[in-house]
Amino acid sequence: MPKASVTRQIAREKMKLIDFVLDIEKYPEFIPFCINSKVYERKDKKDEIAIIADLTIGKKPFVDTYKSDVRFIKKDDLIHVTNIGGPLKHLENNWKFIQKENFTEVHFDVDFEIKNKFLDLIMTKSFEFGLNKIADAFQQRAEKI
Repeated sequence: MPKASVTRQIAREKMKLIDFVLDIEKYPEFIPFCINSKVYERKDKKDEIAIIADLTIGKKPFVDTYKSDVRFIKKDDLIHVTNIGGPLKHLENNWKFIQKENFTEVHFDVDFEIKNKFLDLIMTKSFEFGLNKIADAFQQRAEKI
């Protein structure tokens, strides 16, 4: 199972970045390998925002859609994501936002495994490269908001 973490310092306010990450329907506009996204449900509660969404990712001929449970835990400034359907045997990722004086420190960690062993092997080999491309895309887009 590939696991990795990335930390970035972004010159934006913490809440602006949180809202940006929760705007899942815009992911195909800027995330490499993200072909489509669909939010099925969004509930804004007192202590959390809960979202159920699909992301279609890949590069032909390897394209698949997975469903995620996305939870923003307000008191912790944490977005926690788990898979609830699709080609992933396991997915867990976390976004942690820490406001500093002139920037927000964003910690992103991901741990996943694909059900298809062949695809899992391919993804494991290119995982670090892909993660950095995605982190770069988020940072570049965030700096424009």
